Amino acid sequence: MNIILANPRGFCAGVDRAIEITNKALDMFGAPIYVKHEIVHNKYVVDELKEKGVIFIEDVKKVPSHSILIYSAHGVSEEVIKLSKENNLKVFNATCPLVTKVHMEVYKLAAKNINTILIGHKGHPEVEGTLGRYNSNSGSKITLIENTKDLDRLNFDEDEEIAYVTQTTLSIDDTKNIIETIKAKYKNVIEPVKGDICYATQNRQNAVKELTKTCDIIFVVGSENSSNSNRLKEISTRAGVPSYLIDGADDLDIVWVSNKKNIGLTAGASAPEILIQTIINKLKSFGALKVIESDGVKEDIIFKIPKELN
Repeated sequence: MNIILANPRGFCAGVDRAIEITNKALDMFGAPIYVKHEIVHNKYVVDELKEKGVIFIEDVKKVPSHSILIYSAHGVSEEVIKLSKENNLKVFNATCPLVTKVHMEVYKLAAKNINTILIGHKGHPEVEGTLGRYNSNSGSKITLIENTKDLDRLNFDEDEEIAYVTQTTLSIDDTKNIIETIKAKYKNVIEPVKGDICYATQNRQNAVKELTKTCDIIFVVGSENSSNSNRLKEISTRAGVPSYLIDGADDLDIVWVSNKKNIGLTAGASAPEILIQTIINKLKSFGALKVIESDGVKEDIIFKIPKELN
């Protein structure tokens, strides 16, 4: 039984930056540090930070005045920024720069009074933040679309100039279908200068597609609320390869790998490499003999943290 590791896998530059900002703030200011939403969607990371004195909150109004507040990697709405200022909070923004790019696109579209479609998952914090960045006084609006069926309820004129943006952690294939439908329905569609789905999401999805060619089963390390991890599992399942989303080694069941020759192993962009290593050890105890690193795209992108924390 072989373990075949996807490449790339695990932490992306945006997640690395968000966690570094949080740890630097702890070192500089001490506990407690408040974070709007989970800093990243991973149980191991969140639990580790809680032990250090990080308090994760949803309602900014409940944060004591003059406290340290960090915005999670998913970004926040204009309303959250406004409330933070009113509460005299010292804020460090750990929003992924690629999410900020989408926010800037939305700002510009709202300023031009262009009706905008946001492709994403309802309730996801990144989506909530992006929706809350569209501020138009002219009657134009931003509308969330989760699938092609949702387009049926739009009442834009087919000749009207409209735009679309996307959540950064979506399935490339699913988003492509929605975009093609938008273009077929409307004649004047403004597209992002560069696609909004982030490089790390694309790379990890492509790596899983490669695993499906040789593996009998694929394990995706990631938490249930991780959008990009769920997309990796979906890609494997659609390719006909059984897939499990697991938080760690304790979730493994020996029955799953019985009579399997090649076991694929990857991790979502918010899952640390230490979890991969503990899972490898558990699979070895199940009888796995060889660990094979797949070829893949090398990622060397680094996002800088705020100067104040250096």
